[in-house]
Amino acid sequence: MPSAIAVIPARYASVRFPGKVLADRTGSPLIQHVYDRVRQAGLVDRVIVAADDQRIIDAVQRFGGEAVMTRPDHPNGTSRVAEAIAGLGVSQATSHKPQASSLIVNVQADEPDIEPDSIDLAVTALQDHPRCVMATLASPFGPDEDPADPNIVKVVIDAAGCAMYFSRALIPHCRAGPDAGRPLKHVGVYVYRRDFLLKYATLPPTPLEQAEQLEQLRVLEHGYEIAVAVTNLSFHGIDTPEQYEAFVQRNRESQQTAP
Repeated sequence: MPSAIAVIPARYASVRFPGKVLADRTGSPLIQHVYDRVRQAGLVDRVIVAADDQRIIDAVQRFGGEAVMTRPDHPNGTSRVAEAIAGLGVSQATSHKPQASSLIVNVQADEPDIEPDSIDLAVTALQDHPRCVMATLASPFGPDEDPADPNIVKVVIDAAGCAMYFSRALIPHCRAGPDAGRPLKHVGVYVYRRDFLLKYATLPPTPLEQAEQLEQLRVLEHGYEIAVAVTNLSFHGIDTPEQYEAFVQRNRESQQTAP
């Protein structure tokens, strides 16, 4: 079976919630919750935090995780992941398993509820689409989610399971009726072929990427293909202190009900 290195790009300076990756009201920093969930993925051989602040490095090392320092000026997480992987070098990247360096997973640092099975699904999707340079996930909208919300990214997929377009707008526009084309939301887990990930960092930004503020559009605009696996697994990132408080409460409840 294919295996992958997972890299978690972690920034200290969050606009809406500064220092959120180190928030620790559960007894563990948020980044540790994410790290532990990613380690549970069956197709992940190694987990690395790509940080921009020594405080994150210190926190990861305290719980026994692996972390590397990256530049503070990356425009997006993909660029930060690329620097971390380039810094490993071929010999280090292949020191665990022979196939581990060929696939790289990018998991957001603010998703402590990420499903390990979703990571395996994305890795398998890329393996099943040899023509594609990267893979990601999509899922149906939940009953409490508004498909017209521009904060929720939508994706349209072709018959081969590849992305046609990503947008903050409601796509597709269902002129023939609501059942003609149900929208899918994009789930922000990415898997890259290592060679393409390093190339991505050298590709110039593109007009649609800049218009939508969606880094994956750079891939499509440069003529590459993205595989998309559809799943019912659903999880939410933490963007605000209020969302973190809700996570703390869920964590406490799960600890109380644990055998």
